[in-house]
Amino acid sequence: MSIAEKIASYEDMVGPGITACLGCNVELSMRTALQVLGHNTIVAIPPGCMGGVQSVGWADKTGMKIPVFFPLLDNTASMLTGIKKYYERIGRDVNAVAFAGDGATLDAGFQALSGAAERGDNIIYICYDNEGYMNTGFQRSSSTSLGSWTSTTPVGEKSKGKSSHKKDMPLIMAAHGIPYMATASPAYMPDLIKKLEKAKNVKNGLAYIHIYNSCSTGWGYDSEKSIEIVRKGVQSRFMPIYEFENGKYKLNIDVKNPIPLKDYLSSMKKYKHVSEEQIAELQEFINEKWDNLKKLCAE
Repeated sequence: MSIAEKIASYEDMVGPGITACLGCNVELSMRTALQVLGHNTIVAIPPGCMGGVQSVGWADKTGMKIPVFFPLLDNTASMLTGIKKYYERIGRDVNAVAFAGDGATLDAGFQALSGAAERGDNIIYICYDNEGYMNTGFQRSSSTSLGSWTSTTPVGEKSKGKSSHKKDMPLIMAAHGIPYMATASPAYMPDLIKKLEKAKNVKNGLAYIHIYNSCSTGWGYDSEKSIEIVRKGVQSRFMPIYEFENGKYKLNIDVKNPIPLKDYLSSMKKYKHVSEEQIAELQEFINEKWDNLKKLCAE
């Protein structure tokens, strides 16, 4: 059975239609993740873009076929751990899953997530990384890339977008020594599905999946280019796709001939102002990360 046939055979856990922004590939990632994880799942969605996508519902009814709850921005992992522990106590094995944005993961919720990883709590934590607090007006997060325009890193005479590089959350999670960590992209759905299935089967600790998702409204591109944008991110090596499983790194998509970084950056408005010096600095950062990743995968 092909990956396409397999995913088509899974029941959709989210209501029909789309209530996210037009062309949102985060909604696609969430829908796919919950299809793979299935009915035996309890999902936590902290404040963020996905908090209102079918999960809230109408007339006191959720838009999902599985239990969903809304933790605070900073306690998603700890609340999910408590729920998982309860079900373990009554002898039931459930998929306790977080679907959280980069703000709730890299910033406000990092302490709770790090603690859950260190304790070996058996939860699945999925971060959708659209590089900012997108549902509240496009503020920067620690996942926002160098040079990006956001409402809190404006562009003008004295400011040229974000002045620092993004936090490398996937490597930070791998450094916790968790059983499974993976990066993914909705532009490479078969790879994402395989990684979700692996995370579902982890029983000896925390599984973390970091999905690189774009945002048409916050990044500034036409909605029909949503998948094209994230594919360019991978093909420019800006968004490396790899996994860390039982102490070993593996590069899943080896981009041997990357497209020029400028091709990726010029695809959206949030980078339209970047200078040649900023592009060169970003390129150096990406090259260093890629070389380091290749070394880790060769060990």
